[in-house]
Amino acid sequence: MNWQISTFSQLDTDTLFSLLKARVDVFVVEQQCAYPELDEIDRQSDTFHVMAYEQGELCAYARVYRKSASECAIGRVLVMPSARGKGLAAPLMQTAIEVCDTHFKGNDVVLSAQTYLLKFYQSTGFVIEGEEYLEDGIPHQDMRLTRRFKRG
Repeated sequence: MNWQISTFSQLDTDTLFSLLKARVDVFVVEQQCAYPELDEIDRQSDTFHVMAYEQGELCAYARVYRKSASECAIGRVLVMPSARGKGLAAPLMQTAIEVCDTHFKGNDVVLSAQTYLLKFYQSTGFVIEGEEYLEDGIPHQDMRLTRRFKRG
């Protein structure tokens, strides 16, 4: 597995196309959610695109970004249908958490999880916060990974 971590300005057009197509294929088409998939978070200088490739094909993706002065977020987490069942989700999340720890040291990590994935995210250290809610017609739950080391 080849991992790539890039800011928006570091993405070449082919890489950008493949990650945006993957996000649309999974979140808009597969999950049948018509929503504005592209947003300004993608282009922020402190947003990191975490991608896993195998034989030149994008297999998994997540987006890491600053949410507030004390929080960073992991979102748009996906494993491509052709790569599911190969154990990529856990290393994807571990890599995304490492990006958080490197670039947003000491910040809690938050995410909005689809509820059918709660146990998976809990296995990576996240805990449930608040109440379940609908986002684009899909049940979601806020989750947090509390970081205890000092910001530096």
